[in-house]
Amino acid sequence: MVKKSKIKRKTLFLCEECGLGYVDRETAQMCEDWCRKTATCSLEITKKAVYKPNLSALES
Repeated sequence: MVKKSKIKRKTLFLCEECGLGYVDRETAQMCEDWCRKTATCSLEITKKAVYKPNLSALES
């Protein structure tokens, strides 16, 4: 399920699989569905992302 979050005073919808953020719930849901189905990211979907998580923080 897509997560709604406030980041830098903007409301974004986050894909719970990869963490990318979108301005609309529909695109975030498409991203999450794609990620779960294929275990990869779609370039067509991710080019619409407005937020990318700090991946180095996830590695620790």
